[in-house]
Amino acid sequence: MILNQLEDYKHTDFSSGAVLLVDKPLGWTSFDVVNKLRYALSRKMGVKKLKVGHAGTLDPMATGLLIICTGKLTKTIESYQGMGKTYIGSFELGARTLSYDSESEIEERYPYKHIRESEIEKLRQSFLGEIDQMPPVFSAIKIKGQPAYKLARKGKEVALKSRKVTIEQFDITKLDLPNIEFEIACSKGTYIRSIAHDFGQKLNNGAFLTQLRRTKIGDYDVKDAFSVFDIVDKLAE
Repeated sequence: MILNQLEDYKHTDFSSGAVLLVDKPLGWTSFDVVNKLRYALSRKMGVKKLKVGHAGTLDPMATGLLIICTGKLTKTIESYQGMGKTYIGSFELGARTLSYDSESEIEERYPYKHIRESEIEKLRQSFLGEIDQMPPVFSAIKIKGQPAYKLARKGKEVALKSRKVTIEQFDITKLDLPNIEFEIACSKGTYIRSIAHDFGQKLNNGAFLTQLRRTKIGDYDVKDAFSVFDIVDKLAE
């Protein structure tokens, strides 16, 4: 059962199962959203434990669509995880960071004014289709049970394997160097931070993600999602 109206939250049996479309706020982890909703839903239902899970992590610096499943429908999470994703955002040329986004400090700067629009367009096209992608070391991928980002933050060496992902659409919606705005449709497991980083490297330069918003998961659209705060307020009525 997908909750399309806020009013539905007042009459739903979340133990039997529901699917929530949530617009994740900036600065929150996906687990922050899950924990906040689990607490509010458990209070609403008067239960101590309620299964709640999300279908696809969003980084803290990203906003947008997060699919949350509750109760018996947490068994369906994998089906949502396998769906294609669509993002809009921006990255900045001429600099790089360890996390590939603005969460960490700029490590090095590069001149970028010599880069031509034709170079950027040719490079954009090279990302389309199936590509090999190396995930960021600051990611939730587990290495011997530990998330890679925890090891990276401790200064430990992180060895990750490249993976094949598919980029179905990569449009540059605005070019105002050093800033590049884009829209990308891609397969499960694609790291947009890595696309930004690799874009800079292939120009013999640097680049890091400055903004990211997930707008779609399969046919589900963030336009139909509710904020965490609106959901929590409705559950408290």
